[in-house]
Amino acid sequence: MAEQNFIDYVKVFCRSGNGGSGSSHFRREKFVAKGGPDGGDGGRGGHIILRGNAQLWTLLHLRYKKHIHADNGKNGSKARSTGADGEDIIIDVPLGTIARDIDTGEQILEITEDGKEVVLMRGGKGGLGNWHFRSATNQAPSYSQPGMEGRESWVILELKVLADVGLVGFPNAGKSTLLASITAAKPEIANYAFTTLRPNLGIVSYKDHLSFVMADIPGIIEGASEGKGLGLRFLRHIERNSCLLFMISSESPNIAKEYKVLLKELEKYNKELLSKDRILAITKSDLVDDELQKLLLTEFKKSVKEKIEIVFISAMTSKNIDSLKDKLWNIIHRE
Repeated sequence: MAEQNFIDYVKVFCRSGNGGSGSSHFRREKFVAKGGPDGGDGGRGGHIILRGNAQLWTLLHLRYKKHIHADNGKNGSKARSTGADGEDIIIDVPLGTIARDIDTGEQILEITEDGKEVVLMRGGKGGLGNWHFRSATNQAPSYSQPGMEGRESWVILELKVLADVGLVGFPNAGKSTLLASITAAKPEIANYAFTTLRPNLGIVSYKDHLSFVMADIPGIIEGASEGKGLGLRFLRHIERNSCLLFMISSESPNIAKEYKVLLKELEKYNKELLSKDRILAITKSDLVDDELQKLLLTEFKKSVKEKIEIVFISAMTSKNIDSLKDKLWNIIHRE
């Protein structure tokens, strides 16, 4: 799918249906002199419903559908007949979709399961017919209730990619190369910044026909949490990942510094991201010998005091790839 077809943020105007009015009707039949009230209730207005669809991975289908209106409920009628409910509008969205209030930014709901349906906006309740208002002292009420109005407002739909492992690193750290080498995904790979312009998902095959999902997030740069580079557009996709795989090239002049910058950007965006399990993979390790690897490891541990598992890998030669899979699998399925 073309890069421009990955849409993970849309604004839509939603309006649920109004409830139908109750009927003020009296029974009129031959040989029935005083039939009394028999006005039926109005029907409910149509809901706006979001439904999870595992076959979707983008909000592209909503990009040009800015106004979504549900039908109004029908009015009640004679013989205590209830009006028909307004038809609900069901909007299919990818798993990981969040709906937010456009004014407050508050999360309204989230969809994480295939087939799950959640009401975004409820239709107005139908009004009661005059049959409900009869009493011993008022046996012929001529009034009924109008239906309640539906709701309407602009809503933000935001997609956060669902994956077990999120790849975090600067542009050209080798994230796309790793994804392409261990999954069936085919991300664009080139030697310039921001080759990846959208998250790429791949299924990583593991032992005994098991698997887990890996996501290549577009490269982070210093200042990404403030909107620089691709900025906030993609940082939110990391929030859904079970664990984070930091990737830094062995060609980096200062691996520890790059790691600290990555951590800083994640912390500025959302401090909770730092509570996720993480592994550091030093990529392109086929370019450095064992002695240099030991030196790089020693320098990193001097500068970074935290305990983090470090793996030297090479997607080109498959060096330590199986070991990396083992470590990721153990983290994902840790009790």
